Parts: sequence; C-alpha cells; structure tokens
Amino acid sequence: MATDKELSDFLEAVERRAFRQAVYAVRRDESAFDIVQDAMIKLAEKYGDKPAAELPLLFQRILQNTIHDYFRREKVRNTWVSLFSSMTRHSDEGDESDPLETLEAEGGSVAAESSEDKVSRDQTLSAIDEEVQKLPTRQREAFLLRYWQDMDVAETAAAMGCSEGSVKTHCSRATHALAHALRARGIRL
Repeated sequence: MATDKELSDFLEAVERRAFRQAVYAVRRDESAFDIVQDAMIKLAEKYGDKPAAELPLLFQRILQNTIHDYFRREKVRNTWVSLFSSMTRHSDEGDESDPLETLEAEGGSVAAESSEDKVSRDQTLSAIDEEVQKLPTRQREAFLLRYWQDMDVAETAAAMGCSEGSVKTHCSRATHALAHALRARGIRL
C-alpha cells in the first residue's frame, strides 16, 4: 500500500508530463488542467490504497479514460448546442428560411432579436421541455444527469443505482425518442 507521501510524490512527479499529454490530446490548456486534476483526484480517491508500484499504470489508464470522457462530453455537448442553436420551425408549406437571415440573427445580440424570433425560440424550448417531461422516468433521469448536469457515466450510474450499461441504454433511448418527438412537432434538427 502506498503511503500518503508516496502518493503525493508520485502525483508531483507525473503532473507536468500528464499535463503535456492532455494538452496534446485536447489542445486547450484549461481543459487539460481539468483533465489532469480529475485524473489525480480519481487516483487518490479510488486507488490511493494500491501499492506504489501500481500507481503509474493506474494513473495512465485513468488519464486516458478521463481524456476519452472529455471528448465524449464535448461531442454530446456540441451535438445538443448545435441542435438547439439550429432548431427552426418549418411549416407544412415547405417554408425554408434564407441562410443569410439565419447568419444575421446569429450574429446579433439577444437584445436585437425580433419579437417573432423570441416567441419562436421560447416555443421551441417549451416544446423540448414538454418532450423531456414525457420521457419514461429512468430515461429522463439518465438524460438530465448526463447532458444537463454534465455527470459522467459512472457518476450517473451511481446516482441512479444501476449499471453503466443501463445508463448508456437509457440515454440512447431518450435521445432517439426526443429527436423523433421533436421532428413530429415540426422542429427540425
């Protein structure tokens, strides 16, 4: 079993190298700091009682998993951000909006937004909220914990009292159900 001193010395010795590795992977200093800090905390909390000789391999695995989790979160976050930012209502008459109007609206501030756009955005957000509320309880819980509370799969599984595989299944079903329901309401993704 590693002593507190051995664990502290190991983390101090590996900190710079882990940071460089994270920066190379994510290309952002702030995110790299967070990733390394999360990996160090996970090592100390969950594996601090392991022998000192096992710490390097454990830390590398934790660091790699934390980097992968970062990319998964970014992918999901970017998907939902682009989903919400690009949602528009389409009428049955095939009304297509002008791309230049969309660009101008995105470039403007919220204060410069027209009343019609504000009402449309509020209606879209209200429709999304209604559809999220219609999800089965476990799917809604998994979806909100993962994508709105930004918990990782393990944290969500612990909070829900189920396996990580169940969390992934609930989230997948929830996102598919939401996409289908929103398309049915005329909200294009």
